[in-house]
Amino acid sequence: MNALKGKVIIEGTLKVLTGMHIGGSSDFAAIGAVDSVVIKDPVTKLPIIPGTSLKGKLRYLLARTRTETGQLDILENEHQTIKRLFGASKPKIVSSRLIFQDVFMTPESVEKIRQAEPDLYVTEIKFENSIDRQTAVANPRQLERVPTGAEFTFKLIYNIEDETEMEEDLQNILMAIELLELDYLGGHGTRGYGRVGFSDWDYEIRDYCDGLEQAENLCQKYFKKEC
Repeated sequence: MNALKGKVIIEGTLKVLTGMHIGGSSDFAAIGAVDSVVIKDPVTKLPIIPGTSLKGKLRYLLARTRTETGQLDILENEHQTIKRLFGASKPKIVSSRLIFQDVFMTPESVEKIRQAEPDLYVTEIKFENSIDRQTAVANPRQLERVPTGAEFTFKLIYNIEDETEMEEDLQNILMAIELLELDYLGGHGTRGYGRVGFSDWDYEIRDYCDGLEQAENLCQKYFKKEC
């Protein structure tokens, strides 16, 4: 494990471009209730995007760019540049340089959606049908979605361990985010759900070795602060 020289706190806005469904669990479903709900914060009851969902999707998309066969390797055989960002436990432990957090809706977004009077508190209901190909019988269902236009505060922390590898790491982070913008987050993405966009990048560097000038230059290059 390398020495920790500093941290970069990367922040931005994640905007939902098409209704998004990241499923939660329902302990009780009354007749006529929504068949599949979205995951919510247990205290505020507002939709959240789990850090595990973001980490898994970004890792998966980046890994797809490192395979020549189209089939992903098992985690222990992943490319070293992916392991050092997302971590690995085999064949030896590699600590993750990225720390993900659950992503929460901005207060402004909550108020804006509430004023639009959605189907539920701050979410919408999407009615869908699946058709049995043999019997032609319709199977209607209701899915809860985070509506288009919802905004979340995105935060990612990068541990600076080796400045000589930092530029490559930042490039891979941004590549994974770009791939996500061209893909989807959550379920039912091939049917149009879960398109997201990132904007309003900002950063803060915490220097623990009093000598991270290169890190400042790289962050200015890739996450330049808006004046």
